[in-house]
Amino acid sequence: MKSFEIPAFYRSPLISVVKQQRKQADRLKKDFSPTCLDFGTLKVYLARHFGFCYGVENAIEIAFRTVQENPGRRIFLLSEMIHNPQVNADLIDSGVRFIFDTKGNPYIAWEELSPDDIVIIPAFGTTLETEALLREKGIDPLRYNTTCPFVEKVWNRSAQIGERGYTIVIHGKPGHEETRATFSHSSSNAPSVVVRDMDEALKLSNYLRGEKPAEEFYREFEGQYSSGFDPARDLQRIGVVNQTTMLASDTQAIAEHLRKVMSEHHGLSEDRMAEHFADTRDTLCYATNDNQSAVQALLHTPADWAIVVGGYNSSNTSHLVELCETVLPCFFIENETKLQQDGLVRHFNLHTHEEENGRLPFPQDQSASVLLTSGASCPDAVVERVIARLLEYFPGGRSMDEVMAEFSLPNA
Repeated sequence: MKSFEIPAFYRSPLISVVKQQRKQADRLKKDFSPTCLDFGTLKVYLARHFGFCYGVENAIEIAFRTVQENPGRRIFLLSEMIHNPQVNADLIDSGVRFIFDTKGNPYIAWEELSPDDIVIIPAFGTTLETEALLREKGIDPLRYNTTCPFVEKVWNRSAQIGERGYTIVIHGKPGHEETRATFSHSSSNAPSVVVRDMDEALKLSNYLRGEKPAEEFYREFEGQYSSGFDPARDLQRIGVVNQTTMLASDTQAIAEHLRKVMSEHHGLSEDRMAEHFADTRDTLCYATNDNQSAVQALLHTPADWAIVVGGYNSSNTSHLVELCETVLPCFFIENETKLQQDGLVRHFNLHTHEEENGRLPFPQDQSASVLLTSGASCPDAVVERVIARLLEYFPGGRSMDEVMAEFSLPNA
């Protein structure tokens, strides 16, 4: 797989050597067991897969290269490049300005843009409508395009099944930039509707069976269906795709449920399923799958607590937190500064959507075992700093250099 040139300050010597050793020992990525960093007084169990994915590294490389190659020019990002506060702050510090916030509200007036400006499309992609507006301004929206290839794969798959007469059901968060972009692309080819979760999939089932009138569909799915959508007509043939950062197991469960409903309602045998339901399993993102599978394997390790590092508005990171908090105390933090004196921790509560104060549950024997992972948009350097901060709570153990030496490759 291609390697990218990203700023060195996002790299971590410790994490890099661990990942490289695991990669060499498991080139087919079949081993999802965690890596133990044994500091003596503290054991840190790292998930097998975490941190920057292919799409994120691609976006970061393009953005920083664009800044370097265009001194003196005004450079804009449509919205946050990725959902990580440090990366976005670094881009702002380098002179990049954001046009919209994550919900699409403008920071600057559209009229302020000129044909001489550079506009970077973020990793989530953008809508066809926004691309058209950029072209009207004389700006090529694809010249500085960092859209993740796996997001584009979803768009291509949606187009393929749309051309075959299927309606597109998108499993995603309606307000998320990626889902808005996917909806725009899919609805240009076929009727489309967004379902947030299994509860909404169950609601959609009522219309697949023809059990509820269209008026209720328009109310229950307000703002989540394409123009001219007719439930009676457009829910006869469907295919399911997803926002790539959703829980893969949730997407699979939704697709399996809707498939069963279509089979029962239309009396389909297995060899006739394609008459009413498209097979779209290949739209799941490999990095999302790997990170989630790695956390599921990580959770088999006994530990005192878990820490998940990443941006609070990061969808893929929030799903890692959801997995962890069902098993043991889990703290969702942006960076090491959230770990404060005496084990106090400022962490994000997914349920209240607010930061709150907590305390790490230190064991009585003054040693601890911690599960640690991060989202796909979190720099490895931040994870290393979190480990260094945790070590301050447990003095007298082995140094980071000593532990790192254990993972040095023989030919390094």
